[in-house]
Amino acid sequence: MASELSPLTLETALPEEHGPPLPQSSQETINTIVHYYRGEMGRMAGWRDRIDRTSNWAITVVAAMLSVSLSTPTSHHGVLLFAMLLITLLLLIEARRYRFFDVYRARVRQLERGYFAQVLSPDGAPSAKWSTSIAASLRKPVFLMSYKDAVCRRLQRNYCWMYLILLLAWGLKITSPKMSMAGEFLGPVRSWSDLVANTALGPLPGWIVLILVAFFYGLVLYGSFRREEHEGELAHGQVHV
Repeated sequence: MASELSPLTLETALPEEHGPPLPQSSQETINTIVHYYRGEMGRMAGWRDRIDRTSNWAITVVAAMLSVSLSTPTSHHGVLLFAMLLITLLLLIEARRYRFFDVYRARVRQLERGYFAQVLSPDGAPSAKWSTSIAASLRKPVFLMSYKDAVCRRLQRNYCWMYLILLLAWGLKITSPKMSMAGEFLGPVRSWSDLVANTALGPLPGWIVLILVAFFYGLVLYGSFRREEHEGELAHGQVHV
């Protein structure tokens, strides 16, 4: 009889009284809030764990690529450029995860500020704004920050330092003495033409590679120093992610 079952939807044709009962007392309401808080905490912690995993992958990639590139003079500087691309991919993945984490973190913080803080130490008249905000988010979940803001925030937290390390390693690689395939040292960079020759990447001449790297790090610098229009959680304390 599976074909006769209707698909799962958000709407139902059943009368309202056939739905699950709502809390009928203050004790039941408190229990519901406590269990909901635990659920949101678990969901927030799950997305936080996903963010940490991506950051750990990025750190591992940086360490591995540095080891491969700087271990021998014959290794190509393109390994570090490839590492920059991998780090960018992980940054974009982490930014997407961070947008989901931000939604659940906001709900948890609203509960803590609006309800639990008021229970522990009442401050002024109780307000229902926090519950109204959470209810609206539950009825129609929406992201609280743009993808661009999420990328910039993760860049400022962790990834700017990884990019800086890769840039320093790349600069060291293209200016240090190189070894030919025959095992002879070719000497350090002494002129602009030597630097351009060292930065060549396959069919791409060195000056194009330098321009692309400069443009890319210009974007990284912009994202690292960009400030958001709204303070978000920073308006409610210094502890944030």
